[in-house]
This record gives sequence, C-alpha cells and structure tokens, in this order.
Amino acid sequence: MSKRRSSKKAVPVEAKSLSSAASWWELITGASPSAAGIAVTAAEAMRVPVVANAIQLISEAVASLDVFVKSIAGGTETNDNSHQLLPLLRDEVNGWTSSFEFFRQIVIDALTLDQGGMAVVVRASDGRPLEIIRYMPGIMVVDIDQTTGERAYKLNAATLNPQDVIHLLPPLGRAPLTLAREAISVAIALERHAARLFSRGARPSGALKFPKGLGEDSVKKIIAAWRATHEGENATGKTAVLADGAEFTPFTFNSTDAQFLENRRFQIEELARIFNIPAPMVGDLSRATWSNSEQKGREFLGYTLEAWLKGLEGALRRALFLPEDRPSHAIRFDRDDLTRADLATRATVINSLIASRTINPNEGRNWLGLPPREGGDEFLNPNITQGMRDPEKEIPDPSEKEIPSPKNENPDEPV
Repeated sequence: MSKRRSSKKAVPVEAKSLSSAASWWELITGASPSAAGIAVTAAEAMRVPVVANAIQLISEAVASLDVFVKSIAGGTETNDNSHQLLPLLRDEVNGWTSSFEFFRQIVIDALTLDQGGMAVVVRASDGRPLEIIRYMPGIMVVDIDQTTGERAYKLNAATLNPQDVIHLLPPLGRAPLTLAREAISVAIALERHAARLFSRGARPSGALKFPKGLGEDSVKKIIAAWRATHEGENATGKTAVLADGAEFTPFTFNSTDAQFLENRRFQIEELARIFNIPAPMVGDLSRATWSNSEQKGREFLGYTLEAWLKGLEGALRRALFLPEDRPSHAIRFDRDDLTRADLATRATVINSLIASRTINPNEGRNWLGLPPREGGDEFLNPNITQGMRDPEKEIPDPSEKEIPSPKNENPDEPV
C-alpha cells in the first residue's frame, strides 16, 4: 500500500524582534496569562491606580519642564533664544499637538511599549525641521539588529531615515509595564478580591448545619431565604432565626485575610520599585515624614527623571540637528523647576550668593523670574554699607594723608 505524500508545506517560523509593536502586544495581552491566572492587557494595567499614577507622574514631570536650545563654544553652554527649533520645542510640534502633549506622550510610550516612544521629523528641502509627528502604536515599527544593535525604522512598510526619527528607548530593553506584568496581575487580583469582599463577601462567613438530612427543594428554599435576609449591602446586623435544630458555625479568618491591607500596601511598594519611584510619590505615606519628603523629591529627580531627561535630550539632539550642527548645539531641560525651594529659602540662598559675589543681582532676579535692573550686572556685596565709589568724591587713602608740621609758638625762633 503506497502512502500519499502530503502536498501541504510546513508553515515557516516567523522571527520577530522583541522591540516591535507586535511582540509587545503578544507579551502584554491575554495570549499569555500571568502566573496569577490574569490576562494583563495594557488597558487592565492602566486601571491599577499605582500604575496609572506612576506613568502620569513621570510623563507629566518631564513635559512640564522648560526646554532650551544651547549653543556650545569652548565647552561653555549658553542659551540660544533665537534658534529656529524653539517654537517646536515650546509651543507646537505640529498643527494638532502642543509641545507639552508631545513630550508627555512620547514618555508614556516609552513606559508602556517595548519599542519605546517614536516620532518622525518632517523636514524642509534645506533640512530644517518643520514639524514632528507621533504615530499610533503599530504604524511605526523598529527592527533592531541582534548583532550590532543598529535600528531600522519603517512607516507603513516605507523605510525611514534613522536621522529623521526621535526614538526614546525604555530601560533594560523592555518597557516597565511589560517587566511588571506579574506584579500588576497580583495587584489586579487584590483589587478584584476587595471588590468581591465589599459587594457580596469574598468568602463564606459561616455554614448552616442541620441535624437531619433535607431534600433538595428544602435546601434551595433555606438558601434563598438566608441570602434575602443576611446578604447584600444593607443586610448586615439583622437577627438570624434558625429552625429545625439548625446551627450556624462562623468561619475564622486566617493570617492572610487579616493582613489584606498590608498585602495591598506591599504591592504599591513593589510597583513603585518597577518604575523606580519613591513610594511616597505614588501615595504611600506610611513611612513619609516632614523631614524625608523633600529628600524623596530630590531622589525622584536624581534617580527617576534624570535618566529619562538624558535619554530624551539625546534623542532630540540626534534627530533635530543636522550632523554638522550637533557639536555646537544641544537641547536641555531645566531641572531648576523641580529643585526650586520655597520663596524664603530661595531668597536666603540668592542673597548669600550675591553677598559672596558668586552671582550678580540680575542673575538672582532671573532665577526669580524678574527683569534685570539698571546697575545689577556688577558684582557687589549689598550687605556692606559703603556704596559705589564716586570719582568726584574720592575717599583719600589713609596711607597718603599729609602729616602736619609741628606748630611753632614763638615766631622769632627757628623751627
């Protein structure tokens, strides 16, 4: 008996980059449930309050900072207030997106997508950037060479010039939302457990025992009557009436049930670690004090935002400046907005710097957002009572003071 060969060819295995939008979608969607048995989609993850708070906190903190174009000469950076890129960076990146919305969204993409945040720079014929367009996830795709790490970009199957793409990569090669999938699933499970606990009880509060067997119809009637009387939002505290020798045996809570709030608080700390955010910044004030709150704010800038700001500054510089302009120009976000103290502290520090002649009064006024004043560019100590020296009222030098000749009381005698 001859065997007929099958004409069906084997389906080739398709290799996908871990940085593509499709691979992220396969990793974050319900195609692969977590160990807790919950399919963690992007929408489900954003419903967890601490996740939404962390993503909003980082993205809006970056987008709210002032951005400057710096000219570099001799290793010194100075503000270039007339540069052609400032309208794109401060006002609108295109006709329908403000600069604040763009910076916020590209950071959100880097926090939630394995491919990172990407946008295309549209240029004029002379290479000057005209607008920046951020496309929806899946429209732009990046392929990363597994040997060299070189990136190739495509937009609707059309190859893009890498120098025309602003690409903010996530840390560790994967988005924090993907890395935190298991921790997020535990937080979702705890959230659902709390919802069941307050709606109809997450577990039976006890059991009804009868001395003799009952028929199925009798059991259904007893269950319906018990639920109608003792279950529901407004049914607590009612008196239970037991007939036919029935007994109610309450169930005791174990240690895990008693520490439910502690489990939820620990999950907040766990997710804060994934996003590298101090726990008080996402609402966990269990260990926050007046003395360490300011320190946590500095840690948020130094350990959380600084890496994102450096990455975004580099991505903007690579895509917005032509190769010949990059050595002499840079894009910087102003960190002073996040480190600015209260008015009294700032006034004390500025006065100390002016008194030590480290800065002049106009530089101090600039920090406060005030216009310069006449004579404020000189480095003088305002705490010294002696004012500016007037050439017409020159104070004589004590060393040059004329010594009067001794007085001669007798004019006839020679001195």
